[in-house]
Amino acid sequence: MFKPEAFVTRLTFLASDRPEAQEARERLAERYGDAGADGAQVVVALGGDGFMLETVHACMGRAKPIYGMNRGSVGFLMNEYSEDGLLERINAAERAVIHPLRMTAVDVAGQRHDAVAFNEVSLLRQTRQTAKLRISVDGKVRLSELSCDGALVATPAGSTAYNLSAHGPIIPLDAKILALTPISAFRPRRWRGALLAHTAKVDFKILEADKRPVSAVADNFEVRHVADVRVAEDRDVSITMLFDAGRSLEERVLAEQFAV
Repeated sequence: MFKPEAFVTRLTFLASDRPEAQEARERLAERYGDAGADGAQVVVALGGDGFMLETVHACMGRAKPIYGMNRGSVGFLMNEYSEDGLLERINAAERAVIHPLRMTAVDVAGQRHDAVAFNEVSLLRQTRQTAKLRISVDGKVRLSELSCDGALVATPAGSTAYNLSAHGPIIPLDAKILALTPISAFRPRRWRGALLAHTAKVDFKILEADKRPVSAVADNFEVRHVADVRVAEDRDVSITMLFDAGRSLEERVLAEQFAV
């Protein structure tokens, strides 16, 4: 976990490939200097939420907090863009410590694939036919057959993303809960998903995997033609994200529940 020093002065800037993000990086680096990945105390990410996720994955293991500014289309995980008073904003920022999900997927050929997801792990049908999934929680079968477009497990931080679009619940950041949400459930049609303890281990068995192929996606890492997928929180991995004072991630998640 990041331990703040007396005053943050050394930054490094990363930008998406959007022209406005690249231009912002050049201006900010010229104004505040760029200490590089090794010398910086804070990583400043310039782009949208997709680029923030890329930055989070790239910075795992570096123990450096990430402060995002929106130079993309969606900016739920980003702060408002401004070139003035950046050091003061960062030093006054509120911190959110995020733990990811770890996905272990075995494909139909028997090959194992491991990945982490800070938003969600999604299982998605690959063809016109519905997927058929068997879902177990902590070793006990809870749903013997779900016919659907897919299903996902979301972290609290990711509960306002794909999970919300799939009509899953918004979860407070400190709730220690995971969302298990179906995507266009066909049978049983009325199943709306479940809230699970953050310690839960969720296993998906793909039924009729050859006839009804399914892919598994951990944030932006995809495995095609999976046969079995396990999802569980990884408490040994964490990332610290910085948000402007009064606009913490906890506040954003709470406010999203009252959005109309």
